[in-house]
Amino acid sequence: MLIPILGLIIGCLAAYFFPWNVNPAYSVYVAIAILAALDSVLGGISANINKKFSMVVFLTGFFGNALLAAFIIFLGEKLGLDLYIAVVVVFGTRLFQNFAVIRRTYIAQLSKKNAAEK
Repeated sequence: MLIPILGLIIGCLAAYFFPWNVNPAYSVYVAIAILAALDSVLGGISANINKKFSMVVFLTGFFGNALLAAFIIFLGEKLGLDLYIAVVVVFGTRLFQNFAVIRRTYIAQLSKKNAAEK
């Protein structure tokens, strides 16, 4: 669990010290890529907590999700449809589901710890 947190800290520091402006034409792609990355990181943390983490699954999901999302957005632009909304809904839902799993797991661990101390 230390590696994802360390990666998040390094990413935040890099963004702070090396500001980068995104071309408005690509802002939707960057926003979706960030959403896909957050989904993968929370999914990785959730899998690690449940002792099911696999680096291969994490990396293929990380890049696969980002590429698939970018393709769907590209296809939507070519068809004149706002398909990015579907991608936002899917990744947003998965993000909250993964966060809920992490939260419930930690709450259960704290409850067991408190019950054992009594």
